[in-house]
Amino acid sequence: MTAFHVMSGANETYARPVVNKISTADVYDALRLGLEDFREKPSHYVFLCLMYPIAGVFLALATSSANLLPMIFPLISGFALMGPIAAIGLYEISRRREAGLDTSWTHALEVTKSPAFPSIVTGGLLLFGFFVVWLVAAQTLYANVFGDVFPRSVSVFTSQILGTAEGMQLIAWGHVLGLGFAVVVLATTVVTFPLLLDRDVGLVSAMETSVRATVANPVPVFFWGVIVAAALIIGTIPIFVGLALVIPILGHSTWHLYRKLVAPPVV
Repeated sequence: MTAFHVMSGANETYARPVVNKISTADVYDALRLGLEDFREKPSHYVFLCLMYPIAGVFLALATSSANLLPMIFPLISGFALMGPIAAIGLYEISRRREAGLDTSWTHALEVTKSPAFPSIVTGGLLLFGFFVVWLVAAQTLYANVFGDVFPRSVSVFTSQILGTAEGMQLIAWGHVLGLGFAVVVLATTVVTFPLLLDRDVGLVSAMETSVRATVANPVPVFFWGVIVAAALIIGTIPIFVGLALVIPILGHSTWHLYRKLVAPPVV
């Protein structure tokens, strides 16, 4: 029976999984293994991730009106904060392939049967909270720089951002603010969801393990973050379609990165 484990795992004790030291070579290897998983049955994986580019297109269209133009970039970039939970089904496929089990795409839905599913859902809600806070922060930054005057068209907005000192200031501070959010999300989730799927250790323990893994491996984890950011940017061209390939590869690779960062449990 599925239980709600937040502070502790299934055995009611606070777990502290052992964290490994890795190198950037391990990050490359995790990416290679993720690509192998994707190549196994790519049509299934693309099907699973079509919701992501569709949602991205929807967000772009929904914010095309003049008064919401300043929120287009925060929405697109902030949407990536939800990536760790969006790829949860892909972790399951990689886990099953690693265990020699059937990897049909329908098994991705079996994450709902995981004992840790309530904790996974709670973690997803926390990520959504980060997403909302990021949007509020971005809107506040825009209002502080430009006031409450909104651009009347895309061309006006583009010249306002690229052709004024205030626009350059917004870009600079926006990147600093976005980097701060990205670092927090990366550090707290780099292994959180794969770990919960693999072991019902509790959400707090999983997030704490993720932070310890980041502190123990700052360069490899930062390097992984750069790869993810670059891949997501490339995936948005053209009109988010590339995300249907990028998201599954990154999702599978995240599972293998988790395997490298966190030692298996002692039997």
